[in-house]
Amino acid sequence: MSNDQEALRKRALEMLGQRAMSRRALTDKLLQKGESAEAAEETADWLEEMKVLNDADYAELIVRHYAEKGYGRRRIEQELWRRGIEKDLWDTALREMPEGDDALDRFIQSKLRGDMPDPREKKRVADALCRRWYNWDQINAGLRRYQESLEE
Repeated sequence: MSNDQEALRKRALEMLGQRAMSRRALTDKLLQKGESAEAAEETADWLEEMKVLNDADYAELIVRHYAEKGYGRRRIEQELWRRGIEKDLWDTALREMPEGDDALDRFIQSKLRGDMPDPREKKRVADALCRRWYNWDQINAGLRRYQESLEE
């Protein structure tokens, strides 16, 4: 192994030590730093062999992170795509996602804090859920569950 290759591997390990990333993100970053495509791919292959770089584990991390923040399935899929995760890994990672109703209900509860919402507050929460890529049926069902829990 040449000194250049050893230095490249060390740099890639440092990048992964700072934050997790997908294979594509790592190779893109190495290309930006002036490395050749061949050297970047070879380094990514080595990191995968060493079990340091694993897109399946990274996809599960992304799903958990965004699900805990209350994002909907479509928004999480967009994030997986943006981060360069292969589509065939999505289904496995998304199976680990908590039920969408739980995340949605927690989000509504955190925004309304146990109060009976007026129409303006409902709209504010519904708009926030739309930005998190929940569809209208999911939002209505979540608001209905919230109101039913208050009435009990």
